[in-house]
Formats: sequence, C-alpha cells, structure tokens
Amino acid sequence: MSLLVLGINHKTASVALREKVAFGPEIAPRALQELVRISGVEEAVILSTCNRTELYCHLDPNSDSRLVKTWLQDFHQLDEQELNACLYQYHGEETVRHIMRVACGLDSLVLGEPQILGQMKLAYNQSQKVGSLNGVLDRLLQKTFSVAKRVRTETEIGSSAVSVAFAAVSLAKRIFSDLGRTRVLLVGAGETIELVARHLKEQSVTDMTVANRTLERAQNLAQEFNGDVITLEQIPDYLPKADIVISSTASPLPIIGKGLVERALKARRQQPILLVDIAVPRDIEAEVDELNDAYLYTVDDLQGIIEQNMATRQQAATQAEVIIEEERDHFMAWFRSLESVKLIVDYRSQAELLQQQELALALQALAQGKDSAQVMQRLARRLTNKLIHTPTQALNQAGQNGDQDMLTVLANNLKLGQH
Repeated sequence: MSLLVLGINHKTASVALREKVAFGPEIAPRALQELVRISGVEEAVILSTCNRTELYCHLDPNSDSRLVKTWLQDFHQLDEQELNACLYQYHGEETVRHIMRVACGLDSLVLGEPQILGQMKLAYNQSQKVGSLNGVLDRLLQKTFSVAKRVRTETEIGSSAVSVAFAAVSLAKRIFSDLGRTRVLLVGAGETIELVARHLKEQSVTDMTVANRTLERAQNLAQEFNGDVITLEQIPDYLPKADIVISSTASPLPIIGKGLVERALKARRQQPILLVDIAVPRDIEAEVDELNDAYLYTVDDLQGIIEQNMATRQQAATQAEVIIEEERDHFMAWFRSLESVKLIVDYRSQAELLQQQELALALQALAQGKDSAQVMQRLARRLTNKLIHTPTQALNQAGQNGDQDMLTVLANNLKLGQH
C-alpha cells in the first residue's frame, strides 16, 4: 500500500494554468470515477480551489504513480512540459504531512486561513458520495480533520487578522463588544468592501448600508447581505445613524470631511463613531481625528495590526508543525501496522498449507504400512525445518547487516534471549 499527492498550487503555477487544471463541481464526480478506475488506484480525493488542485490517492503497492499524472494530463488536455514544470508529488509519510499542513492553512496564500479546511471537507464528502473512499485514505482524511481542529484549539493560528478587510472588522469588534447591534455604513462597493461585508456578516451584523457613486454596483453588493443602498450625496443624511463607517473608494479627494462628521456627532448627541479609512488616497479627512468621540483609523494603522498579527501566526505555525509531526507519526504507525497484519496473515496461511502438505504425506505413509514412530519423527522434522526456514533467513540477514535491533526483536519473539 502507498499514499500519493499529485498537484499544483499558487506557489508553483500561474492563474492561467490553475484554471486549466481545476475540477469544477460539475466534472469532479466523473473525474473521481475515472481516477479510481486506473489500475492500482484504490481510493481517490480531488481537492480543487482557486489556489490549488491536488489529487490524493491510495495506491496498490505494485501500481505506477505515473499513470495518475498521465490521467491528469489527458483529462484536461494539458501540455506535458507545462504541467511537469509546475507539478509536485509526495509519497508515503510526506503525503500525510502535506495533507495535514494544507488542512491547517500552513500551505495557504494567507497563512492560517480557515477556508481551506471547509473546502477539503467538501472534497471528502464528494468522494464519499461517488464511492471513491473505502479505507486508508478515508482514515487519513478523518485524522487530518481532527488534527486541524487540534491546531485551531491549541495555537493562535487563526485568531488574528492578516488582511486589511479582516483587520478593519477586528478593530470594530474590539470597540463594540456586540457588532450585531451596530449600524454600519460601507462607502464604496469594490472587492475590499465586499470582503469587509462578508466578515461583518460572520459577526452577525444585519444593519449594513452601502454608499457608492454607481448605484447598480452598490445594489448588487447590498442584495447579497440584505443591506440598503444610498448615493455618495446622501451620506450627510445617513451619517448620524451610523455607529461604524468603513470606506474604500478610488476617489482622488476625501468624501467625508471634518465638518460633516462634526455635524453627525451633534445629531448623535456625542455618541461615538468609529471611522476606518482603508482607501489610498484617503476617503476621510485626517482632521476628523481631532474630534472628540470620532475614532479614525487609516490603512497604516491597520497595517501595523496586520504585521503584529502575522508575527503571531508565524509563531503559531511553528507550534502547529510540531503537532502535525506528532500526529503524522501516529497515523504512520497505524498505517505500517496494516502491512504487518497482512504479513502475519500471509505467514499463518503459509504455515497452514505446510501443515496440510506434511500431514497428507504422513497419512499416506501410514496407509502404506510404514512404521508409525518413524512417520511421526519424519513429520515433526520436516514441519519444523520448513517453519523455521523463514525466521532463520531473517536472523542470518540481520547478522550479516549488523542489525542489532532486528536481532533483539527476533530473539525476544523466538525466546532465544532467555537463559
């Protein structure tokens, strides 16, 4: 039995190639069925995300892993040289380590990101539905999920913000203990604001309003999060209602000035406002920070938080690697035990066959009238010689190789070490 990972990721391949190698949900079931039909492939899982495509396989010991690579190349009609330049492979215990590192976010574009674990679980569920999991690989994936949970519990790998959008929401969470009770104004409707909105939704924020120059884009974003839409010109009317303002536009000039915020604070009867400006150039005048009850943070402030948190994640990643090594060793011990069980079964079967053969010869000799004592002595001698042949060979080989550990194990099991 052997384990294999075959794949490409954001570190080895361009976006263009990753798109070619991807397995969308509409083709993944068929691909899995084809993959396990390859000679020697016992089990298979396909993990396909925007940053990686990886094939996890449990192979028969006599199989050729090159057949899996050829299948991948043919399935997507890829250029062999282009694929080979980006492809990586892991075998045996390196496969176990790699899969566990991926699940824990240690191999991700953003260190420690949690989304990959959910994507891996979806891939696992898909393989279960198709029927491409039935033993060793199934056990490995279940073990991997428990390892990822342990890493999340015992380290700080996912507890700190390492993106501007996440840092902005984390900052708001520090100031407002219950974000679900706040009103949020999002200024802009680009990718960063969309990520901010997603993080806010995860924190149970339900009252979001999107202000944008183009209403159509704002409406598309607001619909996804059940939010409201206003134009940039309507910000002065809405601002007194907002507890949190997060702004990220491409405007060359500030959109929110000191006077506008000052009037909003008066209307709010000096209830504080958190303003997070993650635009470059700035969307909010720097002078706003001079106002009492207005707490202004810029992208530079957030960058400092991110750098500090990144250092925390790096430290946590080191701790996670130790956990992974420990859990990998546990899994490999179980995996190797399967081989020993197979050897024991094979050896017992061989011994049973020898017993039947020698017993048949002895009965035949007795039927021919030969002396029963001689027949029994011959049976015992021949059976003993054949049964000790394999252990004797192992002892000789261990002695020739100077393998003292093997000699000790054999001596203990054969009770030769007792005097």
